[in-house]
Amino acid sequence: MQSRPASPPDTIAAIATAPGRGGVGVVRVSGASLSDFAFALCGRVPKPRTAHFTRFLDDEGRAIDEGILLYFSAPASFTGEDVLELQGHGGPVVMQMLLERCLQLGARLAEPGEFTRRAFLNGKLDLAQAESVADLIEASTAAAARSAVRSLSGRFSEEVHRIVDALIDLRMLVEATLDFPEEEIDFLERARALPRLEGIRSQLAELLDRARQGALLRSGLNVVLVGEPNVGKSSLLNQLAGEERAIVTDIAGTTRDALRETIQIEGIPLHIIDTAGLRDTADTVERIGIERTWREIERADVILRLVDAAQGEGGDDDIDRRLPPAVERITVVNKIDLVGLAAARSEAGGRVRLQVSARGGEGVELVRRELLRIAGWHAHGEDVILARERHLLALRQALAHVVEAGCQLGALELFAEELRLAQERLGEITGEFTADELLGVIFSRFCIGK
Repeated sequence: MQSRPASPPDTIAAIATAPGRGGVGVVRVSGASLSDFAFALCGRVPKPRTAHFTRFLDDEGRAIDEGILLYFSAPASFTGEDVLELQGHGGPVVMQMLLERCLQLGARLAEPGEFTRRAFLNGKLDLAQAESVADLIEASTAAAARSAVRSLSGRFSEEVHRIVDALIDLRMLVEATLDFPEEEIDFLERARALPRLEGIRSQLAELLDRARQGALLRSGLNVVLVGEPNVGKSSLLNQLAGEERAIVTDIAGTTRDALRETIQIEGIPLHIIDTAGLRDTADTVERIGIERTWREIERADVILRLVDAAQGEGGDDDIDRRLPPAVERITVVNKIDLVGLAAARSEAGGRVRLQVSARGGEGVELVRRELLRIAGWHAHGEDVILARERHLLALRQALAHVVEAGCQLGALELFAEELRLAQERLGEITGEFTADELLGVIFSRFCIGK
């Protein structure tokens, strides 16, 4: 197991609250032996884990502000070092003055995510828990926030460790068997090695499935509405959003730029993008909007290809030819209320076709359900894991090594090696096997002051 490097000994400080004005603002300080630091700042040595009402003083003893001082002595703190939290009035000038005073006393400005990184390096959090801090701050839905809290409490890490422990037990069994090659097969059968391996495979597959669902909660899907002018793209956006977000008129070309709206379906954020109608035009502004539409299409996870029920589905074949073939596409036949059709779903040649009335709302629920199907969503209750792409990659690789181990029973050295590789991949999730370069990338994406 790779040991974590020691946390840096210097003192760091940062404003921990969001920019702007507020009732309360917080400056956070972390380092070694901060009692003298606190005395210079407040004229008193604070008692650990006690709220002190005090004045924060400048270098001439004048009051910068008055507020609450909290002192957490190492190792009983978030970072595992001495931590001071200065809670003052939340004006930007006051906060900046407090921060400058801390820098004057020898602290340096913290880098993004450096407080959480120190918590990881000092063993207060594992890497999955540390990442969940940022996920909780960035959560765009209540379901994503609840999932991040579960990861922060260690639920995800506990499940990873449970599988790692099972791998270690099986590795010990196999490597002990290697010392007695004449008894390999009988010994493995008596020890139920294959059922144990299947149990590990099943646990990994189930954990990966829940992690995929969590990845949807975290990032959602980009859904782009595509079609000719006046086929009802903006009306469908308004129906999905549940309010009038886009201007709807009978004039072709009303929408001239991409309009983005994030909605939730079953807690999954869906980023719906209404685009300019695709057609040949001499209007310069509309032409720029159409160019932007094609750029949005290139980034789409799902394309809703709208057509007018009265005009049929022949549409503009040039549009369909230019749509990226690898992106999931749903044909939405709109304005069925004008031609006497009912809301319906059909499928042919791997393409889904939905009949809807965006203006009246008929069939819009079919669109919602189809987006959930494409996302691969199925309810897991409170067991969803808010996973990142690196977590999914590590779980996929670990599962692949376990499956390969099952194919190597005739060569136990290879069997043991596949189990070892699976264990290493899982260790990357919690930080047991993680390169320093990866840590730099992970924590650089955090807020300053967190």
